[in-house]
Formats: sequence, structure tokens, C-alpha cells
Amino acid sequence: MAIFSKEEAKKILEKVIAYSKADACEVNLNGTNGGNIRYARNSVSTAGENSDVTLVVQSNFGKKSGVATINEFDEASLEKVVRRSEELAKLAPENPEFMDPLPQQTYGESKTYFESTAKITPEYRAQAAANSINPAIAKDVTSAGYLEDNYSFASMMNTKGLFAYNQSTGVNFTVTMRSNDGTGSGWVTRSSNDVSKLDTAEASKIAIDKALQSRNAKAIEPGKYTVILEPAASAELIRNMLFAMNARQADEGRSFLSKKGGGSKIGEKIMDERVTIYTDPYNLDVPASPWSGDGQARKKMDIIKNGTVANMFYDRYWASQKNVASVPFPGNAIMEGGNASLEDLIKDTKKGILVTRFWYIRPVDPQTQLYTGLTRDATFFVENGKVKHPVKNFRFNESPVIMLNNVETLGKQVRVDVDGGPGGGASFLIPYMKLRDFTFTSLSDAV
Repeated sequence: MAIFSKEEAKKILEKVIAYSKADACEVNLNGTNGGNIRYARNSVSTAGENSDVTLVVQSNFGKKSGVATINEFDEASLEKVVRRSEELAKLAPENPEFMDPLPQQTYGESKTYFESTAKITPEYRAQAAANSINPAIAKDVTSAGYLEDNYSFASMMNTKGLFAYNQSTGVNFTVTMRSNDGTGSGWVTRSSNDVSKLDTAEASKIAIDKALQSRNAKAIEPGKYTVILEPAASAELIRNMLFAMNARQADEGRSFLSKKGGGSKIGEKIMDERVTIYTDPYNLDVPASPWSGDGQARKKMDIIKNGTVANMFYDRYWASQKNVASVPFPGNAIMEGGNASLEDLIKDTKKGILVTRFWYIRPVDPQTQLYTGLTRDATFFVENGKVKHPVKNFRFNESPVIMLNNVETLGKQVRVDVDGGPGGGASFLIPYMKLRDFTFTSLSDAV
């Protein structure tokens, strides 16, 4: 019910546009079928499915805008929501940064949809949970996990002739394993557009092993250490940095990319030359919608190239003020890595800390991208190429910009999905990283 084909969506959108009496009208029609299963203490606690479809109409008179939403699609309801948006627009103040709707754009085809994921059943979710719970019970470990899947479509049309449509699927799995003595914890996350790539038993085994290996952690002195960061650990810090690469913030002096005396650091080298981060909506490992929320076409583009700021994101208004082309916010990010496995990085480390993930990350200084947070769910001391023993968790104070200046080795890439940003989230390909001089400031007794 909630998934309209391209033809069905276009037919509804054309009806809505035909009702418009405004100077301009933009309509979004989105729908999702989703399901989930949650378990804790080695037992399923909740499971369910949801189905929803929403129509959003924005009408404009000059620079005045009004928005109304509805989830009924008979003729009377469609006309009613258009009239309501027009009424609200006439009451609204002018928006000095209003931009006229875009004309038709050219979009490529991105492989965001997989039938295997669209056809996930409750029985599949139950088995995926069982494949995580049963090994935990066998190892005397307590599991808590969550699996969520979705099959969705997004479409938009405006009075300038633009029409866009995309279908996508996704599945996300996260599990925490705790040793039953309460001293050890392991955690894993997995995400994909294609559920055939998900193995909850394989992911759970990693979390179980970490839970058992991290028992009875020892305290060591905080300070600057060489660290090996798993992709889930570095992804949030890199996400925060990329989401802050807004050209307007830099031009107005509010960003880590602001230049003293005015302007931005675009074209300047700010990181190790081995750091290259780009976006590509057509990447097969982290495919993204070929268009952004306002209908702009996305394309493959460097963000950081060999340590140099290659591009920043320009919304349409700020681009018009600077007489440059707009650059839409990306739906994914790919950081180039190498061939080294996690085991290779450990073998090549004389003394360091292995971090599974960070959490409770909070900003300290936006203009230097300084953040503080905590390690969690299995942190280990590495010495002479081997994991020696678990260590108590640390609080860190670190900037991803400084972090990416201290690169020693970049390893294999792993997909990590992150929350936040103008699109609500994004898929990242992030390598395992070995970094020097990472700053840990204090200890934490949390497991």
C-alpha cells in the first residue's frame, strides 16, 4: 500500500500541481514499508511492521511560503491540502532567502533498491534474532539487539516541470553482548541496502568474542596514544566534520574552514596527503539517492583530495550570493583506504589502544572541530603486535582534523551508516585507521 510506482506517484503529483493557483508549487510524495525486531536479555521484546505514505505541498506567493501535509489521496483531499498550503502562504512573512523551484534536472540511476530487502518477512526477522540470541546463550553471554528494515520511495514535482523519483531499501542491525559477570561488553553494527549481505550470526560472534575478551579490564594512565580505530569508532567524528563543511558557515567565520581575515580554506591542505574523501551516489557499496531533498542532481565529487579541501556544500541561496554553482549535500561519503586488515594493523603496532567505538560525543569547539566522548564496548591495550589485555574506558578530547593529520596506516573499508545531517543520515565507507598521538584525558568505569 505505501509504495507507489513511478507512474502512480507521477499521476498523483500531476493532480496536485493542477490544483495549484500559487505563483509556484512544489510537492513531495514519500512512502515507507518497514519492519523491526528488538531483543534484550536473550529474549525478543518487541516486533512490528509499519506502513505510511505522506504528501507534502509547499505553495509560494512571491517570497511567502506555506506548507501543508496529508495522507489521503482522493480528489477532494488533494485539492484541500493545496488550498490549505496556499492559505498559509498568504499569511506567512516573506522569506528573504527564498529560491524559486528548480526546472527539470537530469538524474542517473542509483542501485539503492534490492528486492531481497523489500521482501523481508517477520519469519526472517525472527530467525535473524535467533541467530544472535542462541550463540549468546551457548557462551553464557547476554544479548541485546535491534534489526530494522525498510522499503521506501521518494518523489517530487513542481510547477517548473521538475519530476524526480527513487526507490530504496535498507537494513540495519546492531547488537550488544554483555558477559554475565557484568565486566565485559562487545558491540557490532551492520548495514546494507541488500539484506543478502547481512549475517547476524557472524556479527554476533564478533560481539560475543569481544564481550568475553574484555572482561576484568585494567586501568592504564590516560595520555596520548597510538590508536587503532575500527570504522564505527571514527565514523561519527568524520561525519561531524563533513556535515560542518558548509560554505556559508566558513564564509561567515563560523567554521573550522574559515580563514582569518575572511573567506574559506577551499584549496588548502589541512590533512595528511593520504586522506581522500569523496561522495558518489552510484557507488555500489553505499548507494544514495541521485537527487537531494530540493531536487538537485547529485554526482560523484571530491570533498577532501589528498588532504586538500576540494569542495564545500553550497545551498542554492548562498551559491547565488557568491555567484558560484550550488553543491547539494551528499547522501554518502567514501574515504579511501588500503589493503591492511585489522589484524595487520595490530601486528604492526608496538604500543597502542584498539577502540571498538566511541559514544556520547559532544562538541567542545566547532571552529577547531574539537570533540569529547568516551570509548565503549571493548577497548584493548596492544603491545608488540598483539592484543595484551582489555583496558578501562577513556574519555577523549580530539579533533577529526588533527586526527587525520596523524595518520600512520589506512586499512580496508567498512560500511557504517550514520545519523544526522540535512538528509537525516548517510552511508559511509570508512577504513580501519592507525593514528598517532590520540588524546585520552581521563578514565571511565563504565563497561
